Order: sequence, then structure tokens, then C-alpha cells
Amino acid sequence: MILITGGAGYIGSHVNKLLYESGRDTVVLDNLVYGHAGAVKWGKLVKTDLGDIDKLKSLFDEYKFDTVFHFAAYAYVGESVKDPARYYRNNVVNTINLLDAMREHSTKRMIFSSSCAIYGVPQSVPIKEDAQQNPINPYGRTKLMMEQLFEDYRAAYGLDYCCLRYFNAAGADPGGEIGENHTPETHLIPLVLAAAADSKNALDVFGTDYPTRDGSCIRDYVHVSDLAMAHLLAMKYLQNGGESRCINLGNGAGFSVLEVIDAAKRVTGQDIHINLCGRRAGDPPELVGSAESAKKLLGWKPQFSDIDTMIEHAWIWHQNPNKYGQGEEV
Repeated sequence: MILITGGAGYIGSHVNKLLYESGRDTVVLDNLVYGHAGAVKWGKLVKTDLGDIDKLKSLFDEYKFDTVFHFAAYAYVGESVKDPARYYRNNVVNTINLLDAMREHSTKRMIFSSSCAIYGVPQSVPIKEDAQQNPINPYGRTKLMMEQLFEDYRAAYGLDYCCLRYFNAAGADPGGEIGENHTPETHLIPLVLAAAADSKNALDVFGTDYPTRDGSCIRDYVHVSDLAMAHLLAMKYLQNGGESRCINLGNGAGFSVLEVIDAAKRVTGQDIHINLCGRRAGDPPELVGSAESAKKLLGWKPQFSDIDTMIEHAWIWHQNPNKYGQGEEV
């Protein structure tokens, strides 16, 4: 049995689907602050919070979890700056609650949803795992602290872990069953598609004078289904005796903001109105991750690395008038 914390969210729900398709039984724990009950179409949904220690312990008493996939973190950078206490409490303190429940119930295996935000502004690209870790906001600092927690629990209590450092998740389930649905939405591709769907909705482009090939920021996009597969491979890696470690999940090649907009125009056939704005504070010119470790250690082979394909899958999902129905709650 597998526990997926935050499994009603964007990436967690795609991992849940893949685990189901691979024949694994899952329990999804989510407080539904940002997740959607209707995204939990597989396994069992338990609506609770990692801050509820009694509920957490009873859940571990009821099920014999052999692996935990941990996605339950707040992830809005701007909000983390305005309200860091909320982020340290939810992301760090609640992770300690989870780790202690795992320890008390002899659950030894953890797959963690980490972030490239731990690197801060990179000194060079593509970014490798041994690059300097200097997060520039509370969100990134909480992710780094969580990674450090896992290493300390490994050394003291025998925890096996794999931290997967994402760059930009993109796309949607190729079958159209689940996808990206954030409130508020801050990710580029959904915002571009919203502008494509409504000509009155112009997209702000922050910065056109960066030292990049077209002056706009370059980011590394990875299809969410490829991210999900990396999680399954990470579990198998630990099951086969792989040593605990942190691994980047990137495409290895970035796309600029303007290139993403051009791709969306091709895919949707719609014009997209943009507002050219000044740079945003804290935006590095380029963030691209090396995926060599993931390919070598996990055998990870992304299937949807083309930006047009990512946008096509996201566009199909974006046009779904009833993105989520009702999921089971207990």
C-alpha cells in the first residue's frame, strides 16, 4: 500500500494514476486547500491535514504503507514571501509529523517532490545536482530544509529517500482525465492558454532584455506524465537497493517565454495578445536542469519532451468544461 500526500494536486494526481495503472493500491491524503477531490479518480481519498497528528497516526495504523510519496507542500513563491510562517509550518513542521509517523510504523521509503527553487539563481546551466544551493525565497528554503530532514532521518533512523527536484511541470494527462487547475494560476502555459481562449485576456511578458536568444526568460519544461514516471522509477530504484539521493528532473533544454507563446499559437490556431513589461525582481535569465542523473540512475526516458506536445495536451485539458467531478471523501 502506498500513501500519496497532496495527491489531489497537479503532479500528485498524475502519479496516483500511474501507480494505479501499474497495479499498486494507493491512499491519497489531501486537505483540499489547493487540491481537487475530483482529481482522485483512483485509490482512496482521505481529507485531512498533516498537522492533524492523531488522524495521521490512525491512518498509519489502518494501512501498512511501504512507501510514501510526499507532495503536500504550499508552492506559491510570492505568498511564501508575504507569509513565511504559513510555509514553514505546513512544509517543514508537517513534514516532521509525517516522518515521525513513518518512523513509528516502520515505513522506510520516501519519494519527495522537491524543486529547482533550492538552487536560487544558478551560476551556470544546465544545473547539476552538486550546484550551489542558495534559495532566494521562503518556499525554496522550506524545500531545502525538507531535503535536509530526510538526510538526517536517514542517518539516524534508516529512512530511504529519493528527492526529485523538478523544473517546470507542464502539460496534462494524454488521456484527458486530469490536468492542471490552480487557483490562483501562476504557471506560464495555463496563462498562455487562457489568453488564447479569450482575446480580451492579454498575457504579461516580464522582461524582453535578458541575455537570451530572444530577450525573454528561458525555462525548462517537463511533461507532467514524464514526471510521474520518474516517481515510479525512483520507487523501484529504492526497492532495488539504490542509495538515498537527490535527482534533478529537467528536459535538458529550455524554451523562452516568447517561444512558448509561439508554440501555443501553432497548437491552438489562436492569436495571443501580450503586454511587454519590465523585468520581475528575482527572475533569473535562464533555468535549465541536467537530467543525466535521472537517466543514468533511474533509467528515465521522457516521452513528451517537445513543447508543442506539452501544450497540445494542456490545451485539450484547458477546453474541458467540467474539469473535475466529485471524488470520494472520508
